[in-house]
Amino acid sequence: MFQYTQFAFSHRRKVVTVRIRRQEITAAYLFLAPFLITLLIFFVYATVRAVIFSFSNYNLFNLDPNYSGEDPFRWVGLLNYLNLFKEELFLIALRNSIIFAFIVTSVQTFGALVMAAALNTKIRGLDFFRAAYYMPSITSSVVITLIFMWMYQRRGVFNYLSTQLLSYLPLIAVFFAILLIAQLLQVFIERRRGLPAGWFDPALFVVSFLLALAGTWLLNISGVIVPREIVPVDFIWLQTRQEVPAAFPTFLRAAVPLIAIMIQNIFTTIPTFMLMFLAALQDVPKSQYEAASLDGASPVQQFFYITIPAVQPVTFLVITLGLIGTLQMFDQVAIFGSAVPLRSVITLAFFVYNRMFPGAQTPEVGFAAAAAIFLAALTLLVVLIQRRFIRSEAQ
Repeated sequence: MFQYTQFAFSHRRKVVTVRIRRQEITAAYLFLAPFLITLLIFFVYATVRAVIFSFSNYNLFNLDPNYSGEDPFRWVGLLNYLNLFKEELFLIALRNSIIFAFIVTSVQTFGALVMAAALNTKIRGLDFFRAAYYMPSITSSVVITLIFMWMYQRRGVFNYLSTQLLSYLPLIAVFFAILLIAQLLQVFIERRRGLPAGWFDPALFVVSFLLALAGTWLLNISGVIVPREIVPVDFIWLQTRQEVPAAFPTFLRAAVPLIAIMIQNIFTTIPTFMLMFLAALQDVPKSQYEAASLDGASPVQQFFYITIPAVQPVTFLVITLGLIGTLQMFDQVAIFGSAVPLRSVITLAFFVYNRMFPGAQTPEVGFAAAAAIFLAALTLLVVLIQRRFIRSEAQ
């Protein structure tokens, strides 16, 4: 009797456990339902349709005069993919996308890490600087692009600052020359006195900076070194097809308007990745930096031998997100629009949009779908390649 009661109790407990588990699973799926439905419709279904369209000549309007049926869909196999590499504009877009992704991802990753390392120190007004540096990331992309378009005009901010830099270049050169000489002399004197003075000693640097500032000011007011009179810089940033560097092969050169978009993109994305690196740096033990300082490691050595290895998993995430974002860059090219030659800035994402919505012409849905699938495959391939060189998990 006791064994039967124990068996019945155990069976009932299992039934209740299974029922509770089913209720929990049902509740989880109900909460996930909006996301899952959206994912199925706008990603899975859309991706499958795009793959199917890429093997067809589907054009949305069935305007093919040689086709005598009502179904606008006609299977063409790999023809669209083969025609991609016969299209000159597609090859230009591919080159632009690869150059854009490589340069922007490299610069923004290193810049974000340096900025995070600088903001990870205890300085006065740290919260203000963190908020100020993050502002470009939360500002509208359209607004930022329009501001940069104004700055890139022939009489814009960039050309004005370039003019001022060239005009005051003699004074700047004298300032840095005095700064270097004063720093070297101070370090030499301190070491002759038996004191451990470093080349980048902050206290000595402040003295050298003040001496350089005073010396440059005296030379300026005495008329020995004065700003130069030069013709205002009239560099064309947007309305040009010029490619640089001119000495490089064609497939390694970037058009000047594309470089202008690179500068803007780097400016707006560095703060976002800075926060990721900053969060990772919070977990790096301070004792490692203290031990390195006691061993005589400079801040630069600490950065390369402690900071970079410690945040390598986050570096993998930042590079992955950067590659995906840059390879699929679209909005800034679309906003620049007719202000720049299309060949100079077109990317793969904009090429897909341009063929899918060509204005008054017939949409080439199959051709655009093939380009979109190629872009997705290229993005996946690039991410897998960089995964082999950067570890994604802490060891």
